[in-house]
Amino acid sequence: MSSTITIRVEENVKKEANNIFKEVGMDMSTAINIYLKQVIRSKGIPFPISADIPNAVTLNAIKEAEKGEMASFSSIDELMEDLND
Repeated sequence: MSSTITIRVEENVKKEANNIFKEVGMDMSTAINIYLKQVIRSKGIPFPISADIPNAVTLNAIKEAEKGEMASFSSIDELMEDLND
């Protein structure tokens, strides 16, 4: 017996996923069924979930903070001036 699930996804995500599923010979419904069966089999999400990898600017800021090289400001005006440069 089948059951219907209604989900909302971003249009571009749906389109890109459908293109990939077509390349491997399946439709969205089959792919979602495979995913759900894997959730049941693994008793959890069947892949690691982690935070996004920081971009280069963020990584640089982290390194500066770890080295104690962070800028300091004596006023909000000074901070805003630096941010606007």
